[in-house]
Amino acid sequence: MKTYVVEHLDPECGPWSTLEYITIAQESTDAGAAFCLSSAPLDLDIPDSVKAVRGFNIDHRSVEDVYHDCKDRVCLLDPAAKEELKPADAEDFDVFVFGGILGDDPPRDRTSELRKKGFTGRRLGPIQMTTDTAVRVTRMVIEGKALTEIPYLDYPEIRIDEHESTEMPFRYVKDADQRPVMPEGMIDLIKKDPEKGFGELL
Repeated sequence: MKTYVVEHLDPECGPWSTLEYITIAQESTDAGAAFCLSSAPLDLDIPDSVKAVRGFNIDHRSVEDVYHDCKDRVCLLDPAAKEELKPADAEDFDVFVFGGILGDDPPRDRTSELRKKGFTGRRLGPIQMTTDTAVRVTRMVIEGKALTEIPYLDYPEIRIDEHESTEMPFRYVKDADQRPVMPEGMIDLIKKDPEKGFGELL
């Protein structure tokens, strides 16, 4: 079984992250994989809507502690990695870790910290993805589809109303209707308060 681990160092779990984690847990479970939040603060208040989702797990220990005896089977999704993720990596890795810049002020580059600890890195291409998109793309590759075979939609425009729209600064997987694949409720969240920056929604 493959495991997808998202490092969550932030003391809160905002509405954006809530929707992402629900989606990642559901999609991982449907694919026969596991999902876990790691490095979560002991006082992190996880919304009931997340806790109720089948397949959601949380571990307050760090990735280094959890996988100290099998580090060679852990893949760090790292924008600075020299190699891109490929289907053959399914044979070499069982755990896929998504670090990112999370939690601290000033921001703490958790991916860089894990890179220095010796975790093997792979990249998903040059354009930033949302966390759920990164996990989705990783799973698609591990299940046999090359990065170049995945349909993407970059910087999609979300229509707020007939007069206003906002451009999402991310790459998404494109669905059969040529729309970005997003967590259920995400577009409503964006429309609800378009004046808020993405950092405030996280």
